[in-house]
Amino acid sequence: MNKKAFLMLGILVIMLSCPTFAATIHGSVYDLNLEKMNDVIVNINTEPKQMFVVKNGTYSFNVPEGNYVIQAYYKSDTIQKAEENISIKTDGTYTLDLILFPSLQEEEDLLQGTNLNIDEQYFQKTNYTPWIVGGIILVLILISLILIIVLHGGRVNKKSKENDKTVEKDELHHLIDFIKKQGGRTTQKDIRKEFPSSEAKISLMITELEQKGKIEKIKKGRGNIIILKN
Repeated sequence: MNKKAFLMLGILVIMLSCPTFAATIHGSVYDLNLEKMNDVIVNINTEPKQMFVVKNGTYSFNVPEGNYVIQAYYKSDTIQKAEENISIKTDGTYTLDLILFPSLQEEEDLLQGTNLNIDEQYFQKTNYTPWIVGGIILVLILISLILIIVLHGGRVNKKSKENDKTVEKDELHHLIDFIKKQGGRTTQKDIRKEFPSSEAKISLMITELEQKGKIEKIKKGRGNIIILKN
């Protein structure tokens, strides 16, 4: 064997002996009841893109170093999806479980479009004279309320403070009843539509129920899924 062939053989041996960087990402796929699901399509944006059809409730990918997005898709009567980001910096095994949520985007787009059309038709047909009369009546009512509060030395405010705790308990019961009517699961956005309270107060109510173990809050995109516990 000449020197050139011997040198090439040495380089090849060195290349084969160097460890290849690789990591394994695996996990389980669950529905909202935390039960494993099958026939779910899971993909990851490697080059080339990898796809896995879930059997036995689990999936697995081998990937190099990088940042990835893992997406899961399942279609039956409704479409359910999941999406998670993961960063791979060293080799090894990474566990990332996925929870499928019903796709609410189409329903939200439909509702937004419907509201827009209703608003446009309403403003096109509205006679503004009743608004002027209503505004005058509202101003008179506000002036009357201010006079009543001043004349009675703030008794209305004192009574309101005494009843705050009762009102708060009633609102919490109302919130639980609303979640039950929604099948034990709803979104924080739908709760804001149902209750006239401010967004901050609704968040405090949800937090209080969560601390008492009445509900479970799961982060989903920019919103939250609220699940009633048994």
